[in-house]
Amino acid sequence: MLSACANIERNIRIRFITSHPQDLSDKLLYTIAENTNICNYIHLPVQSGSNRILKLMNRTYTIEHYLNLIEKARNIIPNISFSTDIISGFPTETWEDHIMTLDVMKEVRYDGAYMFKYSPRKGTKAFKMKDDVPEQIKSKRLQEIIELQQQISYEKNQEIIGSEEVILVEGKSKKSEMFLAGRTDSNKVVIFPLNEKIKNGSYVKVKINRATSATLFGDIVDSFVLDKENISVTV
Repeated sequence: MLSACANIERNIRIRFITSHPQDLSDKLLYTIAENTNICNYIHLPVQSGSNRILKLMNRTYTIEHYLNLIEKARNIIPNISFSTDIISGFPTETWEDHIMTLDVMKEVRYDGAYMFKYSPRKGTKAFKMKDDVPEQIKSKRLQEIIELQQQISYEKNQEIIGSEEVILVEGKSKKSEMFLAGRTDSNKVVIFPLNEKIKNGSYVKVKINRATSATLFGDIVDSFVLDKENISVTV
């Protein structure tokens, strides 16, 4: 399906958002690699760096399997970017389990992450488990996870400064109407000066001159407006 979508219109940028680690097949990776209009980005939830916790979560994969997928994806798609989900304070989580999560983050070096404290949710396997990690400890561990990810994201974004990125324009910046916002192929938000000739759905080439952990900033080098009004498809 992903390949078929990519072949319908080569000017449409397609972003395959997320895959359970058990479902990330070689065929999917090669499909992304072989189609230039499929973004080199995958959201691959890890949840925890501890095999013991993953088993309690009923995640059906191990960290070894997960890291092998990351390595395989990077071999097949050299410029691929990863984001992930991480839960802090799952029932029975120990300090050692938490450190394992930090270690995985350091090894993978995600471009971004969605990070949460555990809270009971009906219908999940964990709902019947005792929520035994104190709230204060959950918060402390979550803050350590957030700070580490911010550091990694900042370092990775600094590496992009000076490069020229093709940006899909989404609209005006949320913080100022004097700037436009869009996303790179790797799903990074880019802010650049407003140009009334550039419409939503245009592609622009932007030279990155500054970066924070969350956002890239730059100036327009070139623009090329496509005929399609909506040129971003999420699968």
